[in-house]
Amino acid sequence: MDGILPLWKNKGMTSHDCVFKVRKLLGTKKVGHTGTLDPEVEGLLPICLGEATKIVPYLMDTTKTYRATATLGFSTDTEDQTGEIQDQENVDNEISRESIHEVLQEFCGEITQQVPLYSAVKVNGKKLYEYARANESVERPFRQVQIHNIRFLSTTYDKVDKTQAIEFEVTCTKGTYVRTLCVDIGKALGFPSHMSHLVRIATGNLSEQDTFTLDQVQDHLQNNEPIPLLSINKVLAHLDNLDVDEDTKEKVYHGQKFPLPSPIPNTTFFRMTYHNQIVAIYQIHDNKKEIKPARVFRFNERK
Repeated sequence: MDGILPLWKNKGMTSHDCVFKVRKLLGTKKVGHTGTLDPEVEGLLPICLGEATKIVPYLMDTTKTYRATATLGFSTDTEDQTGEIQDQENVDNEISRESIHEVLQEFCGEITQQVPLYSAVKVNGKKLYEYARANESVERPFRQVQIHNIRFLSTTYDKVDKTQAIEFEVTCTKGTYVRTLCVDIGKALGFPSHMSHLVRIATGNLSEQDTFTLDQVQDHLQNNEPIPLLSINKVLAHLDNLDVDEDTKEKVYHGQKFPLPSPIPNTTFFRMTYHNQIVAIYQIHDNKKEIKPARVFRFNERK
């Protein structure tokens, strides 16, 4: 069983829980996931099976799209709804949609984020959340990330709690902290804030419309229906492609290098396909004159 299951992870489950359940349902050990989702976050979690586990690193680097809600009025130590309240300031007057839209656009392009204290990023060999739990001070690093698109969706003003929720959609690079983005949006609007809700709706060229829940997978099994797996070739469509003939395909299977093709691929890694079926993932050799195999696949792929 080789392919990718575009799973919709429900809130309350860890990514590891999903892998464990898929292993149990399908009776296979060769299962992996791409792009961890926190238990309180729901959304698209690509599950790789069989030979598809070889492509996990190439899916991790794809862009991600989220629907997020930033709630203005108070901040938390974790920057999301699970943390303890820190700064608090009433939103006495509703912020206009125009002002929100204007501020959101300021975050398009390359931005700098300070890594959250409650994260697994290591400083001096120790994870940041370990410093937080030990109540030890530490200098958090900064990162450059890319916001490809950010779109205002809606806003809700709570007259009783004096808070305002802003829902938006964002497409960003790997390593972007959406909760930090919510905090920074709040600062730009003049209020402490936190991320109160998050859903991942796309990873690379996979979207919410492609997904199946664990219950739906179980229904397919009970009805003796094929599991809705996507082919490796389809999921890696974001990589450039070189179509090869049968002779070259056999050389690829033996791990051979080839002269640098023309035109040179635009992506660091690229697909080698034969009759629309993936044969391998290649990359440019360090000598810049050849290409070499990064991953080779030996199976008859589903179409």
